[in-house]
Amino acid sequence: MVEEVLEWLDLNPEGLYVDATVGTGGHAAAILARLTTGRLIGLDKDPMALSIAQERLREFQPRLQLVRSSYAHLPDVLEQLGASPVDGLLADLGVSTLQLDAPERGFSFQAAGPLDMRMDPDSPVTADDWVNRAREQDLAELLARCGDERHAKKIARAIVRSRPLRDTLHLAQVVTGTRKPKGRQKLHPATRTFLALRIAVNREQEELEQFLLRVPVALKSGGRVVILSYHSLEDRLVKHTFREQAAAGTLRVLTRKVVRPRPEEVAANPRARSARLRAAEKQGME
Repeated sequence: MVEEVLEWLDLNPEGLYVDATVGTGGHAAAILARLTTGRLIGLDKDPMALSIAQERLREFQPRLQLVRSSYAHLPDVLEQLGASPVDGLLADLGVSTLQLDAPERGFSFQAAGPLDMRMDPDSPVTADDWVNRAREQDLAELLARCGDERHAKKIARAIVRSRPLRDTLHLAQVVTGTRKPKGRQKLHPATRTFLALRIAVNREQEELEQFLLRVPVALKSGGRVVILSYHSLEDRLVKHTFREQAAAGTLRVLTRKVVRPRPEEVAANPRARSARLRAAEKQGME
C-alpha cells in the first residue's frame, strides 16, 4: 500500500520522517524519493533487514539514518539523534517477507525450521520456550488471546502431549492434527498458533502499546502517523488508542474507516490482502 502510505503521510519535501519498521527499505525508498532536502530515520530490530536496507537505500545518503532499535524506544532514539519532533511517522507492523521466506528464522509453517520466530536475534525468548516449556494453561491462554484461536485448549493439549517438538513443520503437523479435514480451507490450521507465538516471542503487543502512547510526543503539530496492521488484535489497539488520543485532544483521526488495499494490489501481492491502514494527525502545540 505504498501509494496510500504516501497519500496519508502528506509529505513535506523538506520534512523529517521516521519509518519505524524500515525492514528492507521499500516504504523508505518511496518516501525518500519524494523528499528534496528532507531526511528519513529508519528503525528496525532485525540486523539482517537493516543490512539490506542500507545497501538498497545507498543512493539517498546522507539524508538517511538507520538505527537498530524497536519502535517502542522511539523517543529515546530521536533524543539521541537530536531529531525530535518529526513531520511524520510510519509503522508497518508484523512479520516481513524477508523473515517469512527464510525457514531458518522459524516464522513459517510451510517448511521445517527452528522454533525461533525472533525478529531481534539477540532477544532471550524463542518460540521453543513457549512450545516445549510453557505450561499447558499458559499456552492455551496465549493462543486464545493473541491468536483468536477457538481451539486453543485442544491445540495446547496436543502440543504438550507431543513434546519435545523438533521444528516448525512438526509444530504445524501437531496443530493440523487437532482439526478435522473440511476440504479446502482459506486459513491454514496453524496460522493462528504461529501468529500468537510470534506476538509473544517479540512482545509485539507491549511494544505497539508503548509506541502508540509516544506518537503524540514524537510528532510536530500537524505531523502525521500512518500505521499498517495485519490482524485484528493490532488493528483494534491502533483504532482504540487513536480514539483515546483524539478524545484527549492530542490527535485527530484522519481515516474515518480503515483503508484496505486495492484489488489490483492484492492480485499482485496476495500477502497484502489483510493489510489495514489507519492515519492520524497531531493536534495543538508541540
